[in-house]
Amino acid sequence: MTVLDTIRRMVRRALPSYLFTSLPLYLFTFISLYLLCSCGVDNGKFRIEGRLRNMNVGEFWVYSPDGGFDGIDTIPVREGRFSYETELRNPATFVVIFPNYSEIPVFGESGKGVTIKGDASHLKEIVVKGTDVNEEMTKLRMTINRSMPPEIPGVVESFIRENPQSVISNYLVQRYFIFDAKPNFQKASELLALMVKEQPANARLEQMQKHLSKLRHGQVDSRLPSFSATDIHGRKVTQEQLKSKLNVVAVWATWSFQSTDMMFRLQRLKKEYGNQLGVVAVCLDARPQDIRRRIERDSLKWQTVCDGRIWETPLLSTLGLEDVPANLVVNDRGIIIERNLKAQDLEDKIKQTLK
Repeated sequence: MTVLDTIRRMVRRALPSYLFTSLPLYLFTFISLYLLCSCGVDNGKFRIEGRLRNMNVGEFWVYSPDGGFDGIDTIPVREGRFSYETELRNPATFVVIFPNYSEIPVFGESGKGVTIKGDASHLKEIVVKGTDVNEEMTKLRMTINRSMPPEIPGVVESFIRENPQSVISNYLVQRYFIFDAKPNFQKASELLALMVKEQPANARLEQMQKHLSKLRHGQVDSRLPSFSATDIHGRKVTQEQLKSKLNVVAVWATWSFQSTDMMFRLQRLKKEYGNQLGVVAVCLDARPQDIRRRIERDSLKWQTVCDGRIWETPLLSTLGLEDVPANLVVNDRGIIIERNLKAQDLEDKIKQTLK
């Protein structure tokens, strides 16, 4: 039985028989389409669903950087199919993280749903359909995928300047100019000023502008900002702990393979170089008690801050760190000499400095 057959039965049950038999075709079609549309997502909810080829069982992670919900949730995958629904009253951005740790943004609206389709072996080519803004973002992602790495910031900047009122631009300025491994805070500031002018009622953008001034503290060649936090054992952690010949502040999470790889390398290097290497870690997991047990199991010999607030951990903004993995490399004079090195590059830097 087709969907239209099902709708026809619904119309027939809803109308007296004499009206149904005399119903004009165009009116029947209108009622059918109305009923079909009303079978979608309930108001106050947003749904993400779809199917990926070449993926049987697994899970994705999803979080909202602008308040759609708190923390991180999971989307189970069975036979390549998945469906996720969440309460949503106001528009919000959702970031879906795939098993290879690549990510795509999905823009949610109350009472709407989107469909994600593609091939698990070609995640960059995934298509998101269902609303105009998500389809526009898909087109932009395809343009970015076809661009050479040096060209991407220009492609993104052009879109933002042409669409400063778009929710897509709100995501892009964070992803490519603030939270990038090599952030461009000056460009982010310029673009945010343009966006605030076009979105004067968007309090989130104003918060980003204020936050940006703090992020500037974590730039290369600047002094490591003063900070005070509490580690998972209740001990005070400050910048005074980082007085070794070379020091690393590392951001990690158990759900990020790249960041756990970075931590294993640091553990090995700490054993090799001892007090010459200083380390302070910031963990973005939601359950500090689990991290405490893991650190004790793995015998990590440095202080770890984990307050369960994930992206809202205050130490992140103080140090200008907004990604996983992330790191600052600091010399013995408290000057930041490297920022957000990849795990292998970080290991090479440590070995070259402490050899």
